[in-house]
Amino acid sequence: MVLNPPGVRAVRFEGYGPEGEAVLIDCLTGDPEGMRAQLRRVLRAHGGFLGAEGAVSYLFDRVGWMRFADVEPVALTQAAYAAGAEAVSATGGGLEVLTDPEELEAVRSSLAHQGWAAAAAEVTERPALTLTLQGGPARRMQELLSALAEVDGMRHVYSNVEISGAVLARV
Repeated sequence: MVLNPPGVRAVRFEGYGPEGEAVLIDCLTGDPEGMRAQLRRVLRAHGGFLGAEGAVSYLFDRVGWMRFADVEPVALTQAAYAAGAEAVSATGGGLEVLTDPEELEAVRSSLAHQGWAAAAAEVTERPALTLTLQGGPARRMQELLSALAEVDGMRHVYSNVEISGAVLARV
């Protein structure tokens, strides 16, 4: 468990990007109203806006997530489901395993005990539906996400956008 400094607490804000994309913003702050004002300015400067509580959070699911690189997919898939994984899918060069957030450590530990070391593992927010962006909208959204990442106290920024690597290379 991570303890926050006295007077500092975790706060979640919800908003929209320049094309109406959903954005969840998790921060640590001692001044939630000051943080709200700062995020409102950043979002507006990039064509977005801050929403009310519950505006976009319903579009995301909290999940345990693990990524495995360069693995034998059939064997890991079988081991993951036997360990309690909820879903397994192929990604470029590996597998992605989803779990109940409360079960992430147990599933990760079980797989590690069997010799499957996750390249990455965390509890995260996954969008139920995604929006694929290209061209100008992709560039504007990437600029917004970069600006949000620079805000002091920022912990996580989640969005429902997909921007291909090829598009990001041009951004």
